[in-house]
Amino acid sequence: MKLWAGRFTKEENALVNDFNASISFDCRMYKQDIQGSIAHATMLGDTGIIEKSESEKIVAGLKEILADIESGKLPFDWQAEDIHMFIEAELTRRLGETGKRLHTARSRNDQVAVDIRLYLKEEISQIMALARAFIAVLLNKAQEHAGTILPGYTHLQRAQPITFGHHLLAYVFMLLRDIDRLQDCLKRMNVMPLGSGALAGTTYPIDRFQTAGLLGFDRPCENSLDGVSDRDFCIELAGDLSILMMHLSRFSEEIVLWCSWEFKFIELDDAFATGSSIMPQKKNPDVAELIRGKTGRVYGDLTTLLSMMKNLPLAYNKDAQEDKQAIFDAVDTVKLCLKTVTPMVDTMRVYEENMSRAAAKGFINATDCADFLTKKGLPFRDAYKITGQIVAYCIEQNKTLETLSLDEYKGFSQAFDQDIFKAVDLNTCVQGRLSYGGPSRQSVEKQIELAKKALQQGE
Repeated sequence: MKLWAGRFTKEENALVNDFNASISFDCRMYKQDIQGSIAHATMLGDTGIIEKSESEKIVAGLKEILADIESGKLPFDWQAEDIHMFIEAELTRRLGETGKRLHTARSRNDQVAVDIRLYLKEEISQIMALARAFIAVLLNKAQEHAGTILPGYTHLQRAQPITFGHHLLAYVFMLLRDIDRLQDCLKRMNVMPLGSGALAGTTYPIDRFQTAGLLGFDRPCENSLDGVSDRDFCIELAGDLSILMMHLSRFSEEIVLWCSWEFKFIELDDAFATGSSIMPQKKNPDVAELIRGKTGRVYGDLTTLLSMMKNLPLAYNKDAQEDKQAIFDAVDTVKLCLKTVTPMVDTMRVYEENMSRAAAKGFINATDCADFLTKKGLPFRDAYKITGQIVAYCIEQNKTLETLSLDEYKGFSQAFDQDIFKAVDLNTCVQGRLSYGGPSRQSVEKQIELAKKALQQGE
């Protein structure tokens, strides 16, 4: 019999039971449900709402149930409506009347609200740890390739020379922002709804501040209606995870490009690539492609949560049960992607020669040629036009800025002198970019230092 069956004269339809039940997915919160119940029972005993001796029996019983679940001695009852009912029913089976006192001064509405916050707090900490591990790998690669020149792109066209280390650091700072967003989300999530009751609190003299302290929350929520119906923290987390996945997807797209024969800047380790069922020569970057695909999945989870909440009146509605599958899927997907992309990048091979050859083509030092003329006194727009004419000439003559003669340069402007060859040298182009945040080795090493400090401060 359902624990809420007193009002009803008929048994629940079997199909409705299956439709209504959530234990198949909320069972993962068993530890948090027991944790919340232990804190609640402790508070009930300390405030005299139930006898202290009964409170202690309930706490002991809950700890035994936790141990039995984790050892495998107590399997989940898939016929139970949810994890909350399963644990309370098991406690009552073991303790009899004493077990029935646990639910005094609380509702499943505030119970599930506290469980999911406790669960997601732990998951956020794990995701941040995984992101930091990925950042550490990127920083090692960036340090190793602080001087490895490759073309930087805009519109997927070769634009200006940078270093591979500089390129990787762009993703480091994206991920640092992701961690920062998750930390902010954690702050807003760390408010306890337990004690809100079904929606209107309780007439019992509960101590919500004690319970909040026992569970590691900053404080109890200020409004009982908001406490049971708020799922902002799920939506915010799904939004933060969507941005994180977008960053991983952008990186994965570059991995896919760089692995192609058209680029061949890197090669993935065999352990992180797959082959073709028909073409024996193929080595496919499936991991990166799957991360791109799974990004859309996390976006879908965010859309599910937003759509679910958009027209719910206060306070709790059963629609909110759909929050768990969506946010659980988002969390699981992000963790899986971070766990996989980190060793993939750590073990990939970098072809520095191919990067260097690509940088030598495409006139990516044209801006430096224009800057050379500007420093000689020409207005930038005039220098820009002259350099464009030189590039057109080089294309026609199948030459590069490095292979033109000084006489050819002077044919476009008498401002050119022998120093132009140093100015358009790719190494000079990169190392001369000493502006804060630029690609020079000095700047890259500074960025690495800043990123490492940010990592240490966030731990």
